[in-house]
Amino acid sequence: MKRITNLLTLWARPKPQVGVTPADVFWQENKWKLLRYRARPEGISHQTPVLLVPSLINRHYVLDLMPGKSFAEYLVAQGFDVFCIDWGTPGDEDRYVTFDDVVDGALGRAIRKVSSTVAHDRTHVLGYCMGGTLTAIHGAVHPEHLQSFVALAAPVKFNDGSLLSQWTRLKGFDLDALVSGTGNVPWQLLQSAFQLLRPTLPLQKAVTLIDRAWNDEYLDGHLALEAWGNDNVSIPGEFYRTYIRDLYQHDLLLDGRFALKGQKVELKNLVCPTLAVTFEHDNIVPGPSAAALIDACGAKDKQHLHLPGGHVGAVVSKHAAKTLWPQLVAFYERHDAPPSKTAPIPATEKEKAVPVKPTSTRRPASGRTSAARAAR
Repeated sequence: MKRITNLLTLWARPKPQVGVTPADVFWQENKWKLLRYRARPEGISHQTPVLLVPSLINRHYVLDLMPGKSFAEYLVAQGFDVFCIDWGTPGDEDRYVTFDDVVDGALGRAIRKVSSTVAHDRTHVLGYCMGGTLTAIHGAVHPEHLQSFVALAAPVKFNDGSLLSQWTRLKGFDLDALVSGTGNVPWQLLQSAFQLLRPTLPLQKAVTLIDRAWNDEYLDGHLALEAWGNDNVSIPGEFYRTYIRDLYQHDLLLDGRFALKGQKVELKNLVCPTLAVTFEHDNIVPGPSAAALIDACGAKDKQHLHLPGGHVGAVVSKHAAKTLWPQLVAFYERHDAPPSKTAPIPATEKEKAVPVKPTSTRRPASGRTSAARAAR
């Protein structure tokens, strides 16, 4: 009976709040923000902060979905100083933001700002999906601030036979015409491409929803994930041109032919402790595409963790709190920096935290932000 009642009143059900772990804006340039989650009253118990780097085409709060399903909340509870990049939403003027602007500029700035909060000047970095790819590229050229690197479902081998790989290599896929005609590549196109990977997914979701509608906790989680899944972001055209042409179409990264701001990117120069995480049912990033990082990187301490689950569900579900998240924390604790006698480096006046309100599913467009040029 409750299943029927919940289904009939689903349209009127209050929207779950997302991204509600308290955070402050630690740094901001143009459209992107670096968020710093507030520590618990008992304080921070680890020597090295953690920086979370999400994909540019999805909202950052997938890593802070809702209470109990938030990796950021979990890390804070474990005593880590946690930061996250909010890439935000590009405006029309951002169509010329390049790959170098984002990866060498904005990402590099974020890593340096987080590292500057501790005396040993290093940070753990976790890159999710595209965020992991961008971090691997940056870390191969600028490894000096990485204490460790977790590549969470992050592709490094792109000619992998997947549908996305085949689609971008079709003769009918005119990349230059797409970028010239749209400026910022529209999120509707990007979302449709991912939906084509599993055309029956909406039907599967509907069947599961009907079957589990009696469970209020499930319904709240379902609505939160749907809110995130439909809150997509357009991507700067020039960034997209390089990302698709050099990675998906020509697969330049793995064999050292890719360049970042004129410097050759060789993954063997990524030498910090490295963990590549793949998922058995990931239809967006095939396991071999992400696992290829382990053989390519130059780290002496490297590990491949393969778990059941899909690209998103295995990261944000309650099950992740029992499987994935504890293993990530254990990895960080093994590679935490030893205590330093030097006091942490304080933030400058410019870097002092600015309060930011918890994110909700109904945010005004003016409150969104995007990847931007960041001068070194």
